[in-house]
Amino acid sequence: MILTEHPRPSHTFVHLSDTHLPAERAPLYGGADADGNLELLLRRLTESGSRPEALLLTGDLTDKGDRSAYRRLKALVDETAQALDCQVVWAMGNHDHRDAFREVLLGSEGDGPVVSVNWFGGLRVIALDSTVPGEHWGQVDDEQLAWLRGELATPAPAGSILLIHHPPLPTVLDLAVTVELRGQARLADVLRGSDVRAILSGHVHHPSFGTFAGIPVSVASSSAYGQDLSQPPGATRGQDATQGYNLVHVYRDTIVHSAVGLERGSDVGEPVPPDEAHRRITGAGIGWREH
Repeated sequence: MILTEHPRPSHTFVHLSDTHLPAERAPLYGGADADGNLELLLRRLTESGSRPEALLLTGDLTDKGDRSAYRRLKALVDETAQALDCQVVWAMGNHDHRDAFREVLLGSEGDGPVVSVNWFGGLRVIALDSTVPGEHWGQVDDEQLAWLRGELATPAPAGSILLIHHPPLPTVLDLAVTVELRGQARLADVLRGSDVRAILSGHVHHPSFGTFAGIPVSVASSSAYGQDLSQPPGATRGQDATQGYNLVHVYRDTIVHSAVGLERGSDVGEPVPPDEAHRRITGAGIGWREH
């Protein structure tokens, strides 16, 4: 028997970002149904048969930080998490409000940045807060950097994944330099040489990939609306299209990020259900490598 090059993943997550729910259900900026798009995305995720360990949401969960929007969001996400029997990890974005975020999503109170450490077996998922109250650009302050350095001083058995709303990457949209993550070199100093295996972000409303301090960075699209990257250089155009999320598959030696679009097209070729795929794999004399 021939064995596959890699075993099944040890962990699977769903990376969602920029849900942007408004105070009351209404077209977002006059052009997108943020609630409806999220409902459709979560329904398709549930129907897909995927069983992630957690939904990882990387900020801009509401459009203006309204408690009513957080309550609708929490109801939708909690229902999906219950159906999938998975956890939820929330991270702040520049459109979020710390007090309302804590109260509705976490059921807690507090001051300052919203951070968390979550464990999935030996894998650590850390959520940072890159928001600056009253601003749309991002920054990780000295106190939070010191906290992160202290947390990373003890490596996790299976490494760490870092959630941060503002991606520590160059932006391909010129206008986005006004809202980018500032002080990136200071964050890089903390992360370089650590056990962080991947950085997950949002903010820019289009899938993007790069490296930061030698660490792969994966940016998920928005579930609310996307950016049209076919515009002339220097231009920006939001569109009611290209919404989606990322699947995150963790292996011993790598992490694979796969963009999943909200839109669906017609069939191309022959659809193959899981049982038929299994039959063909075993029929070819191929077996799955063990961990």
